[in-house]
Amino acid sequence: MSDEPYAVLSVRGVVAGYGEEDILHGVSLDVPTGKVVSVIGPNGSGKSTLLKAIYGLIHPHQGSVTFWDRSGEERDLTGLRPHAVTRLGINLVPQLANVFPDLSVRENLEVGAFVHAGRFQDNLERVLLVFPALGTMLHSRAATLSGGQRQMVGIARALISDPRLLVLDEPSAGLAPSVVDTVFATIKSINASGVSILMVEQKARQCLSMSDYGYVLDMGTNRMSGTGEQLLQDPEVIQLYLGNRGRLGADVLRLRKESLA
Repeated sequence: MSDEPYAVLSVRGVVAGYGEEDILHGVSLDVPTGKVVSVIGPNGSGKSTLLKAIYGLIHPHQGSVTFWDRSGEERDLTGLRPHAVTRLGINLVPQLANVFPDLSVRENLEVGAFVHAGRFQDNLERVLLVFPALGTMLHSRAATLSGGQRQMVGIARALISDPRLLVLDEPSAGLAPSVVDTVFATIKSINASGVSILMVEQKARQCLSMSDYGYVLDMGTNRMSGTGEQLLQDPEVIQLYLGNRGRLGADVLRLRKESLA
């Protein structure tokens, strides 16, 4: 039997927010080793805040974030800064500002490779196997690229740090449908190479269909969880979050929250 831990990441009872306002109210989740885990829910449910708390962009007021590195050693991430989290083996691709527009593609990748600066060329070759199209763009300014190309650069910049866990915040945001399909296919390929994935995504149906496990957040709390297939078949998830009725359900939740305020 393998000694590799079941989970690469464990979040327990995290309370976090901005200033004195808490957005998350005791959220918990696990990312099993080598799996794809998605987090869905209406706008304002705390999905991006959760990723920021994991990556050290904000610090939890309560709860814990635990990561198991490649050696199987348990690491407490609670309170660490992002550069320290990156060195331990997690990298985040934010929804916005995920590339440096005034830098070339190569320079963006060099920034991402700070953890293993001495192995840049080897890591570059490995990343170009995943993103071969970037090979012809290395000297292009990121600002000149299309939205889909910039998203690829953002993911490549995170991947070149050789993470054990890749965290993605809305990877399909603002992209054309054909490009979205390419981005999701690339994420599946990255996961197949052994990288665990934690992903927040508004395209809930497409996201759950490629996920091993999923969590639904509602008003900063865990509403439900299960395998991707279980959530796709769950009547409540279908009613509130998938398709046109999902958008209607999100509005219902927002109105309910306002009525409770």
